[in-house]
Amino acid sequence: MERIMREQKVNLLKNGFSAYAESAELIRLIKRDIFNYALNVFYDETSSGCWFIPLSSEDTSESV
Repeated sequence: MERIMREQKVNLLKNGFSAYAESAELIRLIKRDIFNYALNVFYDETSSGCWFIPLSSEDTSESV
């Protein structure tokens, strides 16, 4: 079940949408996939879960 949820949430991130996870194991799996796919994602972790927010290239580029 967590594998399916992980795939759904990572696909959301790949398509530019935010995702939320509550369980520590699901958060760990999503983070691993974010690293493996080299996705640019901001993590907002709280005591109740974690928001994964995709960042555009504009969000991470430095102003010149």
